Amino acid sequence: MINGHVSHWWERLGLPTSRETLRGSHAFDVAIVGAGFTGLWAAYYLKQAAPSLRIAILEQRHIGYGASGRNGGWLTNTITGGREQYLKSHGRQAVDDFQLAMNQTIDEVVRFCAAENIDADILQGGEFEVAYNPAQEARLRAFVTAEQSWEHSTVQLLESSEAAQQINVAGTLAAAWHPHAARIQPAKLVSGLAQAVESLGVEIFESTRVTEISSHRLDFAGGTVTADFIIRATEGFTAGIKGHKRLWLPMNSSMIATEPLDASFWDEVNWKNGEVLGDFAHVYMYAQRTADDRIAIGGRGVPYKFGSRTDLDGMTPAVTVNGLQEILQRLFPQAKQAAIAHAWSGVLGVPRDWAATVGMDPRTGIGWAGGYVGTGVATTNLAGRTLRDLVLGQNTALTNLPWVNHKVRQWEPEPLRWMATTGLYAAYGMADRAESKGGTKTSAIAHLADLVTGKR
Repeated sequence: MINGHVSHWWERLGLPTSRETLRGSHAFDVAIVGAGFTGLWAAYYLKQAAPSLRIAILEQRHIGYGASGRNGGWLTNTITGGREQYLKSHGRQAVDDFQLAMNQTIDEVVRFCAAENIDADILQGGEFEVAYNPAQEARLRAFVTAEQSWEHSTVQLLESSEAAQQINVAGTLAAAWHPHAARIQPAKLVSGLAQAVESLGVEIFESTRVTEISSHRLDFAGGTVTADFIIRATEGFTAGIKGHKRLWLPMNSSMIATEPLDASFWDEVNWKNGEVLGDFAHVYMYAQRTADDRIAIGGRGVPYKFGSRTDLDGMTPAVTVNGLQEILQRLFPQAKQAAIAHAWSGVLGVPRDWAATVGMDPRTGIGWAGGYVGTGVATTNLAGRTLRDLVLGQNTALTNLPWVNHKVRQWEPEPLRWMATTGLYAAYGMADRAESKGGTKTSAIAHLADLVTGKR
């Protein structure tokens, strides 16, 4: 088994050829920090809309080194943190518009890949989530009922027999499915996107670590950049920038990928349409069937490292690998003998209220997007198009969505955030174990954890 090496996605594709490192003092119209999905999408749409702009992207390692090249490959329409949080401040119509924009974002990414001739293993089979104990089933049914009250939600409830016909997950009591989701190979998408960006004339500089962002200025190891606009697109690595230690908590997530599974396995589990697969546990999992017939499955391992430290090479503890393997075998007992080919980890950005944001400060010229809490594969695209409009000073339907310029208080100082995060994920695990014994209601431990985390 390979452990680390960034991710299975990059291991299969091969790491990108190194790009030039930036040194000295430079000036650009737009300088973007981070060559992941957010930064690359913003550069792509900006350069298309305004070809004369001089745009540079500064990346501390290589394109797609962070969450963009390590994620579970879920291109889905989730509004990070849920819709309901925006009702009081913006009203139902604005929230409906937000959901429609996220639905359309899935189509936009698919369109982009076709237009740019990028093979990212996209297969649009929707999002399929299962419940396999009574408490999960109660949450799932309540979720579907709530979803069906929204204009642009297309979630369907599948009873046990219907669910098994779509994906035969062991012990499924009920499932929820919607069409606005697709499986992707993240490294292929980020690599193709970077090539599309460079073909438009955007410069990408790698091994260029930005240490400080200030009004119209970036400081990096080896020089400075001045720019009319600066975009911070650093997600889980944001805590490493001066003055941003407590802005977003870098949450660790881990994955494993099996060796390719044979045809008899796939015939038995009937997973064939590109659905991304999740569940209704509190410490949830996320999975896909890859284009080369593996199962890639992820979830929380060690959720947080003291002092907002970030893992750099994807090394994953054995206890986490074993835990993910147990989840895989619980979902698909037929995979009990499946060998694990690769394990890896990465960090995602978590705001204090678990809500993603995109925005721009006209006074300083600093824009930002992130805090996706694991839902960034699609949301980054919407962020990139929104940043385009904000930089160009355009008042559009995108710049009026509820998440634009949304701000929230910072995380607590250490050791409080380490104690809270570690303890709360332990509580979610306890709640899952309690519910697995057959209770019909969500564990009181989980309700308490939700209140403390700010998720409710």
